[in-house]
Amino acid sequence: MANRHLARSTVLQTLYEWDFSGGKIEPEKILKRDALEFAPGAQCEHFMKSLLSGVISKRADLDDIISKAAPEWPIEKISVMDRNILRLGLYELLFSDRSEVPPKVAINEAIELAKKFGGETSGKFVNGVLGAVYKEMGEPGKDEKSASQKPATNETLVGAVVYAHHKDEIYMALVHDVFGHWTLTKGKLKGGESEKEALVREAKEELGLEIKPKDRLGENSYETFHPERGKLKKHIIYFLAEAPFEELTLENKEKKGGLDDVKWFKLQEILDLNFYGDILPIVTKAINLLVKS
Repeated sequence: MANRHLARSTVLQTLYEWDFSGGKIEPEKILKRDALEFAPGAQCEHFMKSLLSGVISKRADLDDIISKAAPEWPIEKISVMDRNILRLGLYELLFSDRSEVPPKVAINEAIELAKKFGGETSGKFVNGVLGAVYKEMGEPGKDEKSASQKPATNETLVGAVVYAHHKDEIYMALVHDVFGHWTLTKGKLKGGESEKEALVREAKEELGLEIKPKDRLGENSYETFHPERGKLKKHIIYFLAEAPFEELTLENKEKKGGLDDVKWFKLQEILDLNFYGDILPIVTKAINLLVKS
């Protein structure tokens, strides 16, 4: 397994150089040089050649999938390293022999490569894209005896539409994810916490604010996939919550996988933003309540 990980690292560096050159250098020549430098004696030459040729032959299909999974990130705007990590991970996830490379291995290996070779948020970005693709592609391998065959694990979370009054204006605090969507602060309940206690804690971690939960706005549910835990069914209960109009800070950023920004918006700006479909009704209801009040 260690040899396979080293082989993937070597292929990734080959893909990076090949892509950076605009495809002007023969990838096999790059791989031969990289293998001698980074993986001497690894005894996985066939695996490296097969993986490299597979990614390159399927590049157009892989890029199309990436574009659909992360529409706010055109393929040319994703860093050269990150897009090749995604190509390599997706190729193994979708086209490899799953008896040799189970989905969990494909996803975890790509995340490890992103942490090692990518930027500060690369691991989270790659995890998010591969997890979304796994779900959207119908969870390849779900008929096999694996985590995806098990019933979904239920999780209850709490979320909030956080608002503040400032200079005769109403503002709403939103968090931004790596897929280009603005969304609401939310998180899981921890042992013994009430819904509102958990919400206060999560808002402090994500926004850096002390909030006061008020009206219950509604609920929604969705299913997702975690590479280690399998299927997750998340049920979120949303509240309206008031906060002081203070500077926002994305606290514990490293622990808030997939979030990269936080910002105040005036109420009249909100509906022009890019929201997930299940979030928009919650936000709309909150706006109507705030306007009436």
